[in-house]
Amino acid sequence: MRIWRKDGVTDDNRLSTTYDEVSVYPIPAALYLVKNLLQYYIFAYVDAPGYQILKNFNIISTGVLYRIILKRRLSEIQWAAFILLCAGCTTAQLNPRSDHVLQTPVQGWLMAIVMALLSGFAGVYTEAIIKKRPSRNINVQNFWLYVFGMVFNAIAIVVQDFDEVVSKGFFHGYSLITVLMILNHALSGLAVSMVMKYADNIVKVYATSVAMLLTAIVSVFLFGFHLSLAFFLGSTVVSVSVYLHSVGKLQR
Repeated sequence: MRIWRKDGVTDDNRLSTTYDEVSVYPIPAALYLVKNLLQYYIFAYVDAPGYQILKNFNIISTGVLYRIILKRRLSEIQWAAFILLCAGCTTAQLNPRSDHVLQTPVQGWLMAIVMALLSGFAGVYTEAIIKKRPSRNINVQNFWLYVFGMVFNAIAIVVQDFDEVVSKGFFHGYSLITVLMILNHALSGLAVSMVMKYADNIVKVYATSVAMLLTAIVSVFLFGFHLSLAFFLGSTVVSVSVYLHSVGKLQR
């Protein structure tokens, strides 16, 4: 409303659209639905800091898909940074007090890889959609993305939890934490779309890597998480890989 009052209704900020424009939005909406559902299953196998490290596979999938789909060229230094990232993820999962080399079960790794591929493809595809028409208002583009997201989530609720919703109500089991998580996802989605509009997915995954370090620190106070030497070394390697990737971008 504020935009319409300021600039008036134009072709770039009106909600009405064409079939060709709106037909591309269901694909990323469906991919993000599957990805968001999958991340909750992953929490059954990993803790919060470990989950953040596994999420850094998104950098690899995003880099590969950038090259394949968007034809974006990455420097040799940037590809080397991806290899370092894999080493950092593996190192951070080492548990010196366990007989098992990796703390995360195979199921957790497989789900993390699938989630990374879905997230990478959805991110690259969404960036292509948003930047296809640079003058299009980002709020209108977000509107159509979220409309299809709501539709697909409603379908998922009907398929999975219809009987429970009918008997107990839609908001049964909601708590303050649930509401905060919903708000967090909504605000994160809006922030990510802004990054895709005015930067790119690589910047987004850099932010995810920084979030990994912040999550580990916060988990120490909230969950009593102990930062092991392996986790510290792995996080350091991940940070170095992020730095090398940015240096490689400048030298392309």
